[in-house]
Amino acid sequence: MKFRVSAVQYELKTIRSFEEFAKQSEHYVKTAAEFGADFVLFPEFFTTQLMSIGDENGNALSINDLPEFTARYLELFSSFAMQTGMHIVGGTHVIRRGERLYNVAHLFYPDGRIGEQAKLHITPTEVHEWNMAPGEDFKIFETDKGKIAILTCYDIEFPEIVRMAKAKGADVIFVPSCTDDRHGFYRVRYTSHARAVENQVYVVLTGTVGSLPTVDFMRANFGQAAIITPNDIPFPPRGILAEGEINNDMIITADLDLNLLYEVREKGSVTTWRDRRTDLYPDWEAEEKVTVSPNC
Repeated sequence: MKFRVSAVQYELKTIRSFEEFAKQSEHYVKTAAEFGADFVLFPEFFTTQLMSIGDENGNALSINDLPEFTARYLELFSSFAMQTGMHIVGGTHVIRRGERLYNVAHLFYPDGRIGEQAKLHITPTEVHEWNMAPGEDFKIFETDKGKIAILTCYDIEFPEIVRMAKAKGADVIFVPSCTDDRHGFYRVRYTSHARAVENQVYVVLTGTVGSLPTVDFMRANFGQAAIITPNDIPFPPRGILAEGEINNDMIITADLDLNLLYEVREKGSVTTWRDRRTDLYPDWEAEEKVTVSPNC
């Protein structure tokens, strides 16, 4: 099976209304649709742009205000998915459950369903500055193009969770990210390559670019989208199908061929998934915490 994916290098810039956010998002969605994409990925924390709208005194909104936009955000992106027929991985948006804040990725299906995957591993900044809580479960999402997983930024730096995703049948890992400097960016980028090699899966990665001068902890962004493959002969030698220009406002697009993954798993130069030593370390296929979620 082949299908097409796009990844958005979303430019964060100060806005004055939700309508401005909607128009910018629509531009990227329509561009991906013109490219014939089946999936489009937005970055982590891209909805923090809404905090730049500010209050009646001209001060930026706080992270605690961001969940107030949840209903409009969900309605907007669900309408995009239904209108275009694409699956949209809507980056992440901060939601409130009870007294806790969660950094949640949403999968918008063309039929109107919405799946959720909360970020599982929370960075010190998210904990200490924004009082974020980690997600409590991990889902594999059924789509008409196969099974996928969504792991947000820091999550991809933990190999165990991608082993679990692959053991449950995910062939593509979508990674929305948000990094403010080269150190963070390359941590996410290099580990995305490692996860693709270890598990013989595709990794679709993107991040925020631009800046929000009035929003704390979103003043700097360093981002680049990439569509990453295992490093084996059917794929490009560097393991990159497509990548953007660093810190530019743009979209990248490439075709994923699942049959090539199945081929290298069986008879590649290396067969890293088949050759794992489950006699020496755990087989994550036995982990019961993972759920396959067709309807979410």
